This record gives sequence, structure tokens and C-alpha cells, in this order.
Amino acid sequence: MQRLIYHTIVMILLTACQTDEAHVALGTLERDRVTLTATANEIIRELPVKEGTPVTQGQVLVKLDQRSQDVLLAQAVAEQAQAQAYLQKLTNGERPEDIATAQADVVRADARFIEAEKNYQRTRELVAKKLSSQSENDRALASRDTAKAELNAAREAFAKLTAGSRVEDIEQAKAALDAAKAGVMLQQHRLSELTIVATRNGVLDSLPYKLGERAMINQAVAVIEADQVPYARVYVPARYRTQFLPGLIVNIHVDGVTTVFRGKVRYVSAQPSFTPYYALTEEERSRLMYLAEIDLDDSAQSLPSGIPVQVELGGLRP
Repeated sequence: MQRLIYHTIVMILLTACQTDEAHVALGTLERDRVTLTATANEIIRELPVKEGTPVTQGQVLVKLDQRSQDVLLAQAVAEQAQAQAYLQKLTNGERPEDIATAQADVVRADARFIEAEKNYQRTRELVAKKLSSQSENDRALASRDTAKAELNAAREAFAKLTAGSRVEDIEQAKAALDAAKAGVMLQQHRLSELTIVATRNGVLDSLPYKLGERAMINQAVAVIEADQVPYARVYVPARYRTQFLPGLIVNIHVDGVTTVFRGKVRYVSAQPSFTPYYALTEEERSRLMYLAEIDLDDSAQSLPSGIPVQVELGGLRP
């Protein structure tokens, strides 16, 4: 008789629990987690903040080795200086000494041409009087033509020096300088990324690497739990989905807290998912549920993340 009474009481309790759970959405309190990744395969040189410490946006969390990037930046700076010097050379023109030398070459070539011209005229007169051979006349003519060509070349060289650089060459040099400046900015940016800083206020939740270890690129080196009011992430049974919509105000119970919090539904998944293990009841193991997120008011600011919660669904029609 006592055994029958005991089993009856147990069945009543289980039935009551299942009835209660059938009208709640189960889940946990969550906060945004910000994962900061390594930007290069470098050794971790500094970890100035310990896990669990509150951090502010911009605070240094991890420093990677910068020596390789320092070399690349120095190389880019040198290329910029080279491009700047070349452009300055084109825009400033030739040195006065070079121009004076070219001008002297013109004067020298002009004197040679005058002398060769006079020599040719004398030789031609002698040939006309039959006092000189035709071969002498030909040599004098060739010397005159050579002197004239040298004079023209000297004049062209002088004109080139005084005219300055071509517009196209200057524009090309300007473009090369712009490219060099962009290269410096890129290397400076990559150098700055070797210092990992907090992108949001919060608590430093995790440092996956230890000091002296080599971090792998795109792997997490710091995880921040954002400093914000937690939100409830729960799973809503399918039979309540049509009424459980963004904007709905619901009551939220937090394990270990007697206060009933008010929350506003901000998101409900359009696709169903399998029921998580902590939301299962015996009769609902095979049913699908919908993930939902609910914003709590500021009174929940001090609640820690990960605590189980239950959202009342009793006021909704299944």
C-alpha cells in the first residue's frame, strides 16, 4: 500500500513538472562575445591584461613580435624617399653646372664649325684655280659637315637641359611617389595590427595563447565578453511560434533570483532547430523549436552570463 502511494506521488510530481515546462521557453543568459584574432604568424611578446579583468575600448590586450614588420616598414619608407628624390630632380631641372657645361660645348662646337667652313671656302677657291686637288676639297667639305653636325648636337643637348623634364615623366614620377606613400601607409597599418586592442568595453574572458607562444594567423588571441545588459537566448516550442514575435513583452525567470524580469523579444529564427538537451522534456524530445533572443531591462545588468532562464509562455495560445 505504501509503495503504491509512493509511486502515485512521484507520477503526480512528474506530471506537474512536465506541465510547467510545457508553458516555458528554456535557455540561458548571454552577452556578445568579441573574438580578436592574430594578424600574423608571430610570437606573443606581451600580455599586459589578465583574464577576467575589465577592459575598455582601445586598451592593449596582446602584443605580437614586430621586428619583421619594422623591416618591411623601413623598406617602404626608403622607397618613398627614393621616389620623392626622383620627382624633385625632375621638377627642379638640371644643375646650373651641367647647363653651363652644355653651353660651353655649344660655343666650342660653333667655333669649330666656323673654322671648318672657312677652311672649306679656301680649299674650294684653290681647286677653282687648279692649285689644289679635288680630294682636298672633299676632305674640307667632310670636315665642315662634321663640325656642323657636332654644333647641332651641342645645341640640342643644351636645349634639352634648359627645357626641363617632359610632363609625362613628371606625372609618372608623381604616380610612383603616390604608390610609395600608399605602401608606407599599408606597412604602418600592418604594424599597428600587431598590437591587439579591445574593440569594445567588457571583460577579458579568455587568452588562448600564453606568453612566448607563436600565434597562428586568423586564430583567436583574445576574447572579450561585452559590457552590456545580458539577453536571454531561449528555444520556443513550435506550437507557440506564430504568437512569439519580435516586440512581444514576456516575463523571464532566472535561476537563483526571485525577481521576475521583463524582456522584449528582438529576434526569432525563421528556421527551426532541434531542441537543445537542456530544453528537453520526456514528451518533447523529438520536437523542433525556434531560437529566440530577448532583451532584458537595465535591472539585469549585474547578472552573470550562462545562467539558465525560463520565459513564461502561459499567456500565449498554443
